[in-house]
Amino acid sequence: MAAMAIELELSDLQAARERIREQVVLTPMNASERLAGRIGAPVFLKHENLQLTGSFKIRGASNRLAKLDAAGEGPADVVAASAGNHAQAVAHAARRFGLPATVVMPETAPMTKVAACRALGARIEQVGTSLEEATACARELCEREGLVFISPYDDWDIIAGQASCGLEMLEDRPEMTICVVPLGGGGLLSGIALALKLQRPDIRLVGVQAESVAPWRHFLEDGRFEATDPQARTIADGISVKAPGKLTRQVIAEHVDEIVTVDDNAIASAIVTLLETTRTIAEGGGAVALAALLEGRIELSGEDRVACVISGGNIDMALVGRSIDYGLNASGRLLSIAVTLPDRPGSLAGLIDEVAALGMNVREVRHRRGEVHVPVGFTEITLELETRDAGHQAELLERLAGKGIGVRVLGENH
Repeated sequence: MAAMAIELELSDLQAARERIREQVVLTPMNASERLAGRIGAPVFLKHENLQLTGSFKIRGASNRLAKLDAAGEGPADVVAASAGNHAQAVAHAARRFGLPATVVMPETAPMTKVAACRALGARIEQVGTSLEEATACARELCEREGLVFISPYDDWDIIAGQASCGLEMLEDRPEMTICVVPLGGGGLLSGIALALKLQRPDIRLVGVQAESVAPWRHFLEDGRFEATDPQARTIADGISVKAPGKLTRQVIAEHVDEIVTVDDNAIASAIVTLLETTRTIAEGGGAVALAALLEGRIELSGEDRVACVISGGNIDMALVGRSIDYGLNASGRLLSIAVTLPDRPGSLAGLIDEVAALGMNVREVRHRRGEVHVPVGFTEITLELETRDAGHQAELLERLAGKGIGVRVLGENH
């Protein structure tokens, strides 16, 4: 495919920023000493999880609809396809501009995001199980009802709006040497890359994808997209984009230096770490950049100063507890074990004493009698324990094995 010209200059990005200045929040960009100690370099977090509608998406949507309104294309009904964040942003911006909005979401979209769009006055259509199916439906609505399609990333006005995030970052932290950004369709990464590279080409740009949905994985090496399993799922649903954009690929090819991936364990751990260190919440897609840094996926020098974008905080409340437990388990701070002991008084007390001797906290205890795999006269006890790290867990397993107590570790991380 022949390369298309990048139609945005620095003046276009600056104009977009001014256009949406009253429509978005100037989000904080805070240093974290605790994270710097773990990462090995000063790190500054750009908190787009505190943005209006809970993510950076309001920037691009506001710029696109403002341009639509100014160009005299409106009043027009608009339509967007999204798993949640772009839909909320378009619904919010459309209400501000007085435009009717339809959002097409997969049937698997989090209920909280569907409810948020409905509360903003948007008409909701739910179709299929993927963003690609929702997009196809939105395109059909455009043809049938004469709606204006608002792309989540493959639009120069959208990219220019997202670039406002990068302009703010460079003003706040001009000392940055590396910028790490979540990567789905590429709108945010493209916008930030332009905002930074058009002023400071020395800054290193790194995009981060979820391991199970990573079409960009080798793009910078061979210019091709990796095929993704249609059934692939990730807790980073907001960046689970299997068909990247035509415009964003031009920007990323020219201005992005590296693309890495992280798995769901690392993402869940990053959600927990962010919550502990900043008292703010990130959704899966919003935490991938931090996950890459915590996992050491990005090579850093002693001179580097790292900017990290936390791109969204719209985590489904029904998943918060599970995500936290998943992250604690992945980081070695939650351990579930099953122990078979003689079914007699004192057995459980003795087991708890062994756990207490190592300073572990028991979160839950369950007895299982009468199971086929539990011999007559014995009981299986399952314990959920709070631990310090993987080494602390290994210490317990060795201690119990040394006393002849058989242990079965529960959970996929062991």
